[in-house]
Amino acid sequence: MACDFQMMKTSSRSIQFHLTSPSIFLPFLKHQYHYHHQLSYLSTYPLKPISHKSRIYPLLISSSLSPPRSKEEAILQAKTSLSTALDKPLNNAKLAGKFKKLKQPKFRVEIPVVDDESPDCLSQLALQIFGDMPVKIKGSAIKILILWPDPTLKEAGIKSFGSYSKNTVVHMDILSANNRNLGSNDIAVFVAPETSQLSDIKAVSDSFYPRPIAIFNPRWGFDEEATFGELRGFVASFEVVYSFTGLEVRGILSRRKGVIFRTVLSSGAEWSVWVEEGDLKLVSKFKARPSIVEVENVLYNLMAINSPITKSVKFFRDMVSNVTGKE
Repeated sequence: MACDFQMMKTSSRSIQFHLTSPSIFLPFLKHQYHYHHQLSYLSTYPLKPISHKSRIYPLLISSSLSPPRSKEEAILQAKTSLSTALDKPLNNAKLAGKFKKLKQPKFRVEIPVVDDESPDCLSQLALQIFGDMPVKIKGSAIKILILWPDPTLKEAGIKSFGSYSKNTVVHMDILSANNRNLGSNDIAVFVAPETSQLSDIKAVSDSFYPRPIAIFNPRWGFDEEATFGELRGFVASFEVVYSFTGLEVRGILSRRKGVIFRTVLSSGAEWSVWVEEGDLKLVSKFKARPSIVEVENVLYNLMAINSPITKSVKFFRDMVSNVTGKE
C-alpha cells in the first residue's frame, strides 16, 4: 500500500498559511493548524556536504543538511539520523557511579503520513525506518522492541516485519507492555502513541531504564505539549533527531512552498525554515524548536516584504528620498 504525506492547516492573519502536501512528498501531522500563510514544499536544490564524520551510512549522508526531495530520501535521512544518535549510547555505555544516575537516552522522529489511521500504512513505514537498522553493537544487529498504540496495529506490525526473527524485533502494545518484563532488547520504540497513553509510556520507559527509547510519529502537535501538566517535562526530554514538516504560503497573488526541518546530522542541529524561490532557500534558523506563532511570523514577514503592495510602498519611499534627499 502506498503511503503519501500530508500537512497541517492553520489560519490567522490576512495571508493564508497551512501545511499541505507537495507533488512528490510531504509530511503529515494529524492535527490541523490554521495559520495565515500557507506553505507546502518540493523543489530541487543543491546538496551540501556534512561537516562531521559518521559511522552510519558514511557515503549517504552528504545530502543530510538540506530537506529531502522524495519520500525515500526522507526515510533514509530519518533512519540515518536515529541510527547516528543511537550509536554512542549503545556502544559507549558508561557505568553509573554510586551517586550519579545515568541519563536515559530519549529520541524522537517525525516523518508523518497521510493515512495514519491505516494499520498497513503505518506498519510499512515503521518497517522502512526500523528494519535493518545500520547501527550495530560490537558488529551485531541490535534488538528492537516496537511498542504499538493498540493490538490491531501490533498485529499489522508483526505481519509487516514477518521476515524478521524475534531475536531482532519484538512487538508489544503499549498497555500490555506496562508492568511486563521487557527482555534483553537494546532499544524500545513507541510508534504513533496517543496523548492518553503518556502515563503508560513513562512507566514503560522507566522500566526500560537505562536503555535508549524513542518516539516515532507521536499523534500530538508540539504546541499541545504545554497542556501536558506533570508529563510535559517527560515529553520535552526527548531529543528530536529528525523532523520534516511541509508548508505552503499563499499570498493574495502568489503561492509558495516550504518546509520546517531538523536533523542531528547537520552542524549545530538547528531548526530551519525553508521557502521555495526557484530552488529551496533557507530563510530562518532557530536554536530551539519554533512555535507555530514563531514560524507564522517568519513567513508573514517574508510574504509582506515580497508582496506587490509592500514593493509599491517601498518604491515610493525610495523615490521620495531621491527627490528630497531625506530618508
